[in-house]
Amino acid sequence: MNKDLLYTECNFKAVRSSGPGGQHVNKTSTKVILSWSLELTTAFDEIQKERLEKYLATKLTKDRMIVLSYDQSRSQHKNKETVFTNLIKLLEKGLRVPKHRKKTKPTFASKRKRLDSKKRTSEKKNNRRPPKL
Repeated sequence: MNKDLLYTECNFKAVRSSGPGGQHVNKTSTKVILSWSLELTTAFDEIQKERLEKYLATKLTKDRMIVLSYDQSRSQHKNKETVFTNLIKLLEKGLRVPKHRKKTKPTFASKRKRLDSKKRTSEKKNNRRPPKL
């Protein structure tokens, strides 16, 4: 993944942050909104784009764009770095190929253990019954 190319494809926009903060928050634009288009990117090939589209299906807009925002820090530069690292983590997670699961059968010991516990539970419940006269 070419992070420099991704960085150039991102659109950053600074807006005023919400919430408490006194006079400072009313004057400065510290919240950063990142928008990145999956459709227009040249950082990934078609197979990777398909995988990302499938993984990010709930996060994509109708225009196949990801919009992330971050406003935890009072510094616009820190927020910009953090929102970009969040995008990178999201994309890396989406590109990860899951391991192929090998089918296995339960072992003889695990079957025996399961049946023994069932038998113990059954005996316990039978002992709770009133005696037959």
